[in-house]
Amino acid sequence: MKITVIALLSVLLFSGCSVIRQGEVGVKRTLGKLKDKEINPGVAVFNPFTSRIIKVPTRTVNLEVKLSLPSKEGLNIKSEISILYNVNSTKASNIIESIGPNYEEVVILSVFRSSAADVCSRFYAKDMHTAERGTIEREIAAHMSKLLNEKGFIIEAVLLKSIQLPPALATAIEDKLAAEQVAQRMEFELQRERLEAERKIIEAQGVRDAQKILSEGLSEQIIKLRSIEAFKELSTSPNTKVIVTDGKTPLLIQDQAK
Repeated sequence: MKITVIALLSVLLFSGCSVIRQGEVGVKRTLGKLKDKEINPGVAVFNPFTSRIIKVPTRTVNLEVKLSLPSKEGLNIKSEISILYNVNSTKASNIIESIGPNYEEVVILSVFRSSAADVCSRFYAKDMHTAERGTIEREIAAHMSKLLNEKGFIIEAVLLKSIQLPPALATAIEDKLAAEQVAQRMEFELQRERLEAERKIIEAQGVRDAQKILSEGLSEQIIKLRSIEAFKELSTSPNTKVIVTDGKTPLLIQDQAK
């Protein structure tokens, strides 16, 4: 009899314990009424006949959604989107009481669909493939935060993971990008040719200036000095030679006998 009682008490004791892990808080409901104070990670003891513990995750949750987004020109753009959010641990009890444990479907997804439609309808479809993509993500997240922060939800980011444009629009964007690349390449070639032309002009100017300086520096006195130096070098040469000169410029006649 004692063994039976001890076993029964053990079952009741272990069934009345709940472990709250890191990254979540517990909300205790007793006879249908929620406690205002959240239960922090650890062991929570409760009466299994009158109470239960509802666990609410507070870590970052990645909620992935597939949705058709409207564009400014009226197109529907198929997309895959990640919503990164977490629950404010101090408001977990209020969330369970006012919304319920299925708050993702009831509140977060509903607010996201409305925010995404409102923001994307102000942008063209091509903007989702350009730098405007980041602007769209930030505006959706800001719109959601404005509606959900007071309810106890923290929107960390909204990420457009995949965008599928209509085939005709995708082809048009690809053709435009290809044309822009060709134009950029042609501009590069033109710039290179302009730089080469400028280089040649500068080189020609340098040669002209050098010749000008040289011609200006060849005065009559310098020419006479160079002639004297040339005569002097010839006179000291051991080879036999005949020098004919008018006194200004030497003319060397080589010995043809050799």
